[in-house]
Formats: sequence, structure tokens, C-alpha cells
Amino acid sequence: MAQGDQADHAQGDTTSDKNGKPQKKRHPLVRVALILLVIVVLVGIGAYLFLTRNNIETDDAYTAGRKIAIAPHVNGYVTQLLVNDNQFVHAGDLLVRIDSRDYAASLNKAEAAVSQAKANIDAYQLMLAVAHKNFPGQLVTAQGNLAAAQAQLVKAEADYRRQRSVARAATSQQDIDYARAALDQAKARVLQAQGQLTQAEPVKENVANADARVSQEQAALAAANADLVQARLNLEWTEVRAPHDGWISQRNVERGNFVQTGQQMFSIVEPEVWVVANYKETQLTHMRPGQKVDIEVDAYPQLELHGHVDSIQLGSGESFSAFPPENATGNFVKTVQRIPVKIVLDSGLDPNIPLALGLSVVPTVYVK
Repeated sequence: MAQGDQADHAQGDTTSDKNGKPQKKRHPLVRVALILLVIVVLVGIGAYLFLTRNNIETDDAYTAGRKIAIAPHVNGYVTQLLVNDNQFVHAGDLLVRIDSRDYAASLNKAEAAVSQAKANIDAYQLMLAVAHKNFPGQLVTAQGNLAAAQAQLVKAEADYRRQRSVARAATSQQDIDYARAALDQAKARVLQAQGQLTQAEPVKENVANADARVSQEQAALAAANADLVQARLNLEWTEVRAPHDGWISQRNVERGNFVQTGQQMFSIVEPEVWVVANYKETQLTHMRPGQKVDIEVDAYPQLELHGHVDSIQLGSGESFSAFPPENATGNFVKTVQRIPVKIVLDSGLDPNIPLALGLSVVPTVYVK
């Protein structure tokens, strides 16, 4: 009887397939466990979506910073190169020295020109002081000479009339001729004195001319001083110094190279780094400056960077391209645009691991 019960129990746990082969029935607890697992997964997915509904993430993001292009102000051969690739420099450090001999000679020449201009000013100022005395004195002298010549003319005219009025027996033709000659000479002296007076009359104009020469030399001194300043700057610019702290990058100059004004020798990458994230326009609905951001760096997974939204660019990348799209012409296909968002880093940076520009990052903005 016990064997029959066992057989019946065994038949209760098995079923037969179409070919009559027995199959083991699935335990009800397994089915319940599978249902519970599915429910837990769905609840977990729902909870994750609910908790991260305000988290806006993008992988179209990279680090950015300031790159200062270093170029010389003057032409010349590089006599000293004091930096190497990827070297950190401080503001004011000497980076490159250019041959300064030509510029030192130009400085000496400019200094001599300034000294010459100052001497000319001193000389013309003395001449101006003399002019204030000479020209009025020359006018008075010319007026006196004219008065004396006119007096001689009156005397000569009187002598000539007297010689003509006396009887022929009381004079001679020679005396008459002498009187006539004296009269003509007196008239000539009057004309000469009048000419000298005419030349001496423009006293103010002559003094102003002397003053103008002083002003002219003062202008020459100003020009010489400007050349001197330029010469000093050129000599100073033969030493190229770092304008800011940072790392030397893209060095393309060697000692002995001839460099020209404006030729880029290398760049300095400043320590300050931020993130530029290109979010889809549909992700900007609730994004505002000041919202907190977590950033993951692909190159350094151990870094946990934190920052905030600094600003949102007022235009997509296409809007600032050389050839922006003309949507008003031709066929139009709507595409989701991306807007650059600047994210400033607040914490998490490791001074021993400086972030290079252009690294891929994944920022997550918490919009609520």
C-alpha cells in the first residue's frame, strides 16, 4: 500500500509530453520568485527614472581653457631659449632672448637725437630773448636813420636852391654841381632809410617767427622723445617674458632661428580650466546658471569634479560658423541643435593631475 502511494505521488509531480515522455513540473515557488524579480526590476527602473528625472547628462563635452599665443614684438635671431615643451612657467619669467645689439645702437642714436633737440631749443630760446630786444631796437634805429636822412635832404635842397639863386659871378658851376650831387645823395639816403624802416617795422612778426622756431624745435624734441621711447621698448622687447602662469605648449622655435614680429613661437596654457558641454536644445528647458553639476573625466575616472552652470551661449554652433545654414531656402529637415553650456569647476581638482584642454568629460546638471 505504501508503494502505491509513492507511485501516485511521483505521478503527481510529473507530466507527459506529446511523445509520452515524462516531464518534471516547475515548483510554484520558482514561479513566484521570477514574478517578484520582474517586479523588483521594474520598480528599480521606475525609481531610477524618477530619481534621475532632473539629471541632464551629455557625453558631448570637453575641457576648455585659455591659450595665450606668444609672439615677439621685434625681429631678430634667437640667442637664448630658456623653456622646454610642457614646462610650467610663472608670470614675468624670461622665456626667449633675441639679439639686442641693433636695438641697443638704435637706443643710443635716439638718446643723441633727444640731446640735440634739447640743445636746439636752448639756442632758439636765447635767440628769442635776443629777438625781443633786437627787433624793437632795429625799428628805432631805422626810424632815426630816416629822420637823419630827411634832415640831410632838407639841407641839401636848401644848399642847391641857394646855389641856383645867387648871381653867377658869386658862385661857380662846380659849386652848383656839388650842391646838385649832395641833393641827389640825400634823396638816395632817404630812400635807403625808408627801405630799412620798412624792413624793421614788422617787429611782432619777427618776434613771432623766432618764437615759432622754438616751438618747432620743441616739436622736434617731442618726436625725438617718442623715438627714444620706441627704441627703449624695442630693446626691452628683445626679452620675451611670460604674461601669465601656465604650461608651455606647441613650441616651434629653436635657438638660432630668425623670428619676425607676430610670429607665434609657442603657446601658454593657463591653469584655469572649465567645461564646455554641448547640450541638445530639448535639454535646456529647465537649465539655468548656478545649477550644480557633477563631472566625470574619461581620462581620470578617480576624479570627482563638482561645478556649476556659468552661462548658456546665445546661439548654436552653426549660428557662428563661417557659412550658417539658410533654412529659409531649399528643402528643410529639422535637426535637434546643440547649444554650448559653460560649466565652471568648483572642487575636485587634483593639483598633481592638471587637466589638459580638450579632454572628454560627462557632466550631469541637476536642474531642480
